[in-house]
Amino acid sequence: MRQTLRRQRWWLARIIALPFQLIVFAAVSFLLVHNIPGDPVAVLTGGQADAANRAAIEKQLGLDGSLPTQLMRYLGHTLTFDLGHSYITGRSVASEFGDRLPATIELTLMGVFLSAVLALGLSYLAVTRPRNPVSYLVRGYARIAGGLPDFAVGVAAVFVFYATLHWAPAPLGRLSSDVDDVPKVTGLPFLDTILTGRFDASWSMAGHLALPVATLVISQAGVLVKMLIGGLEEAVDAAPTRFRIASGASPAMVRLSLVRRALPPAVTTCGTLFGYALGGAVIVEAIFGFAGIGSYLSDSVSSGDIPAMQGFLVIVAAVSLLVFLLVDLANMSLDPRRRPGARTD
Repeated sequence: MRQTLRRQRWWLARIIALPFQLIVFAAVSFLLVHNIPGDPVAVLTGGQADAANRAAIEKQLGLDGSLPTQLMRYLGHTLTFDLGHSYITGRSVASEFGDRLPATIELTLMGVFLSAVLALGLSYLAVTRPRNPVSYLVRGYARIAGGLPDFAVGVAAVFVFYATLHWAPAPLGRLSSDVDDVPKVTGLPFLDTILTGRFDASWSMAGHLALPVATLVISQAGVLVKMLIGGLEEAVDAAPTRFRIASGASPAMVRLSLVRRALPPAVTTCGTLFGYALGGAVIVEAIFGFAGIGSYLSDSVSSGDIPAMQGFLVIVAAVSLLVFLLVDLANMSLDPRRRPGARTD
């Protein structure tokens, strides 16, 4: 039993640490949000509440007691997945994000997945066909990685493809006005159009998603291209590659070996890219009129809605921590040498 646990600790330790990391981040987010200037009670009452009413409202909102008392109360609620209720809408923060977050995550995943596929293809071309004219363009694109802000790419895309060329639909949501809403199954809008057999909505949504996803890919894929070019160039000159070629391995096996050894740094970069893409998706949603967590966060900040802001930070942290957990597990599966204690087992 002990030996089995020892062999599996490379992934068990990561999973066990996840809730503790989230609690630490929840405490930090609580303190950060409570240091934001503003008075939620004054916002709700227009500054007209007397002392007795103010005390009652503070108790109702969970703002009574000392800061440590409020912190411990908040962490206790967080452990039970209770993120409180919005001061403005009165709805549960968890339910608000349950309605909005899946759509933002779907957009982010589309951007990251297509960025990874495009980056792998372009970087392989740049390394194996260095004199190809396209390879020069790919390397130039990689050099400016991170220098293309998503909001600038998004605005330019709307101006060129909607306002000027009229190739894209109006940036006013995920569906055209003449298409009926799709019943919610998973909360992921595009996937739900397929699961419910609403292929008219699938076609409409694909048209509305084309520019937002392209915006994320153009602004984010360059980082992956740069990382993969470096990894593939190193793998091409490595001893394992020369050994496989000398031993008569098939070209497909050699290519697979190259990609496998170049992937771990790129997988880690994908995890980081997901965080950037999630933030970029919030901005892109605002540009293209998508309903997601971006507009909810903006309304929460402007109205001083503390539970909503805290919930946003905690939920985004939970999603990011989960993504980095998957990144760690994927990297340790691709390269067992990265597992804790691998050299002694």
